[in-house]
Amino acid sequence: MSKSGLTADSLAAQIGVDPKTAAKWANPGRIPQTRHRSKVAEVLGRDEGELWPDLYKRREPAWFRPWTDIEREAVGLRYYESAVIPGLLQTEAYARAVLSSGLWADDDLEAHVETRLRRQADVFDRPRPPLSVFVIDEAALRRGRPDIMAAQLDHLIALAERPAVMIHVLPLTAGFHPGQAGPFVIASTPDGGDVGYLDDQAAGRLTNEVAPLWAVWDSVRSLALPRDLTIDLMRARAWMT
Repeated sequence: MSKSGLTADSLAAQIGVDPKTAAKWANPGRIPQTRHRSKVAEVLGRDEGELWPDLYKRREPAWFRPWTDIEREAVGLRYYESAVIPGLLQTEAYARAVLSSGLWADDDLEAHVETRLRRQADVFDRPRPPLSVFVIDEAALRRGRPDIMAAQLDHLIALAERPAVMIHVLPLTAGFHPGQAGPFVIASTPDGGDVGYLDDQAAGRLTNEVAPLWAVWDSVRSLALPRDLTIDLMRARAWMT
């Protein structure tokens, strides 16, 4: 901060935090929280990657990296999720709650949260983002602490109104359906091909055998609510939380 002519007090005043918090950011390894980071970089007149290079090192598990490479370059994404909100749609608080309840509840939790948020930026903040279609089982909208879910539902509604993002809820009234076998993603690649991704308790795997996934996708997509009714349902759920 000294090179920029700012003090902890002046930086804190511009960001809206306590001076003690701003002072900690001057120490090696101390990185502002996600909601403050872009503003700090703007005030200092620096790039986020220049200020915090360690933040942009790849921290996702090695087995997950092939998928994030595909996801980052995909021209189309189709996500089906039955239990939780898909990672690309999660708020920071929701992501932290989900990751802390599973295998990632360790010292690297914050790194995994950062990775998940960075994936969102890699997909949605491109100059030409891919058409991303999500089918989410209604059960996922009902699971979670009310304070976290209220913000998460508001976030979903905002994303659902973007031109390149389509969110559809598969209502509980649909009963049993083929998607109950588990979540999956179909990515359409720039060369015109498709790659599937399936997740399980231990790891995920890629597959080029996507015909069965397309069949399940067509089924769950046909049972899901249209875009406007999905937004109405999410607004109703947000009002109830």
